[in-house]
Amino acid sequence: MAPPPDVLVIGCGYLGRRVALRWIAAGRRVAALTRGRTAELAALGLEPIVSDVLDPDSLRRLPEVSTVLYAVALDRSSGRSMREVYVTGLGNVLAAMPPCGRFLYVSSTSVYGQADGSEVDESSATVPVEESGRVVLDAEKLLREKMPSAIVLRFAGIYGPDRLLRRQALLNGEPLVGDADKWLNLIHVEDGAGAVLAVEGHGRPGETYIVADDTPVRRREFYTQLARLLGAPGARFEPYPSGKVAQPEANRRVSNRKLRALGWVPRYPSYAEGLAASL
Repeated sequence: MAPPPDVLVIGCGYLGRRVALRWIAAGRRVAALTRGRTAELAALGLEPIVSDVLDPDSLRRLPEVSTVLYAVALDRSSGRSMREVYVTGLGNVLAAMPPCGRFLYVSSTSVYGQADGSEVDESSATVPVEESGRVVLDAEKLLREKMPSAIVLRFAGIYGPDRLLRRQALLNGEPLVGDADKWLNLIHVEDGAGAVLAVEGHGRPGETYIVADDTPVRRREFYTQLARLLGAPGARFEPYPSGKVAQPEANRRVSNRKLRALGWVPRYPSYAEGLAASL
């Protein structure tokens, strides 16, 4: 009889799948929740568990494991709201979850609302300016209330192969709407996967870690370089249409010093190396 899994991935998508494959390569037995991709996940060496975070009855089969990675993202085709998926879904999982050694929760730097270009870290105020950031922060608060020992990973924008921000718009020669001089905070997906493993091994229970590369970049620089690598027309920017000015946008530079103190070193310290590798 095969031994039970010792790792559970809830949200086996762009990031979660890469983390799962690293665990498998290290000899771990990895289970993954899925709403229906059983054959696909089994072919990768994972043990699929058919379940849905919004269906409490389906969560009765959650195994007892040493580590849980919770990396659920919104599936826009599901017809469910972001608040349902992020807050209600997390609450359902926490109510059903057997005890575990580590619970690693993938959150977002959208919880920060600073708009003055300042540097922020894990101790900075969390006052999100966008509804998505408020939902993410509410999910974090729920997690802290129900499972204080969980580790929160606030990810910057994840990019990598098959996920390059505004790629098609650049190829089409379309203008990018917004302020070209505002900051982007990014993390290559492979470095993000490495960060999850570093935090599993060395992170402190109950702590929060920002996951980002070493080099915040202004939008103009990032999209100019991406257009060059794509062989696309040069990146063009235009302001929001008159009468449709967006609400105040966050504009900050996030710091990864606390994560680096665990010994994690990004393979792609800036967008320049990461974009080249992604293409």
